[in-house]
Amino acid sequence: MSDGNVAVSIADNGLGIEPENFKRIFQPFFTTKEVGKGTGLGLSLCYGIVKRHGGAIQINSELGKGAEFIVELPIDASDMNGGENGK
Repeated sequence: MSDGNVAVSIADNGLGIEPENFKRIFQPFFTTKEVGKGTGLGLSLCYGIVKRHGGAIQINSELGKGAEFIVELPIDASDMNGGENGK
């Protein structure tokens, strides 16, 4: 946690992400998979949800060494106990 945010890191040790795909990776229907093997909506949906909650997603990747996604979301203390009215 930092600056009123909480961060979650999700990483793998797969092939990594091609640098030229960084600009498009969160666009709806962008996929590097074969036709019929994916819709390209997963990361786009995640990005939209995180942005609507005031957060951000960062990507770190090195070809041949995998990728890491860091999701950072703001903490709103009024929501921690069911809101300001305790509901």
